[in-house]
Amino acid sequence: MLPVDLEDLDYSPSDDSFPGSIEEKNVVLAVPLNLAGYRLDQALAVLLPDYSRSRLTAMVKDGAVRLDGVMPQPRTKLLGGEAITATLTARAEESAFKPEDVPLNVLHEDDAIIVINKPAGLVVHPAAGNWTGTLLNGLLYRNPSVANLPRAGIVHRLDKDTTGVMVAAKTEAAQLALVRQLQSRTMKRQYAALVRGLIKKDGEVDAPIGRHPYERTKMAVLQDSSRAKPAKTFYRIMERFQYHTVLECSLETGRTHQIRVHMQSIGFPLEADPVYGPSMTGIDAEVRTVFREFNRQALHARRLTLVHPLNGETCVFEAPIPEDMRDLIDFCAGL
Repeated sequence: MLPVDLEDLDYSPSDDSFPGSIEEKNVVLAVPLNLAGYRLDQALAVLLPDYSRSRLTAMVKDGAVRLDGVMPQPRTKLLGGEAITATLTARAEESAFKPEDVPLNVLHEDDAIIVINKPAGLVVHPAAGNWTGTLLNGLLYRNPSVANLPRAGIVHRLDKDTTGVMVAAKTEAAQLALVRQLQSRTMKRQYAALVRGLIKKDGEVDAPIGRHPYERTKMAVLQDSSRAKPAKTFYRIMERFQYHTVLECSLETGRTHQIRVHMQSIGFPLEADPVYGPSMTGIDAEVRTVFREFNRQALHARRLTLVHPLNGETCVFEAPIPEDMRDLIDFCAGL
């Protein structure tokens, strides 16, 4: 396993390894006499220990289990000696890590790394609600050998609706080299961000980030060090308009939602961000419609600088701001 702080790479520990995958199969089990008196769901938990009780109960309710050829209930009492026929199917998460022909905008590829320009809407890693159609699935399809690497070579990620440059490794040595660069902060990542409000000068936000105490799908700046990790974001003014500022944000750390949370915490939230964004109250109806139709954080990973794992040369990869975000910036410039 790679020696890496998973939080630094925007991963939770549950993402650390790939779950196994099984194909649909039928099994026939004889109920042993020592399980006489057990309920069916209890007996199944004993006979099929690789499956949770809740999943086995759901299988019975879904009609995937027969008891002596008859559809039973989870609470059906057993006498011992009955024949159980069960159709076992993979959960979505068990079959998630498979090759899929996901279109990838490849900026660079060689024997060690692949660099892509991620579009909005592409999830990086399979997770609840997005078990298929991810960047990981696309990498497995393009280079089947990366199935032998943790997370198919992925070492960092972007939020689903954040666009821009990402790198993934194609070999174990390359992955280790990239991970070490992330840990040592020598891999540089610059983002373009459109925020609401006028920022007067360049600056930084140095504030720990952790899971929001009440809304578990969100992150937040927290002062309790036991519940948060250090996070630092630098920002530089690129353009200023009447109501907005375009920033270049650079990451010292890589916490989940870091730029979005940090900019909100100092009163300059990313425009159109449906989670951390500014209020739409009091906004002109036409303007409000434009922001709501954009409907994602105005954030783009524009530049990635790293040392190539093979030759030690410093490489800079760039992706232009996508057209829809450029249109939004132009719209804000005209307000």
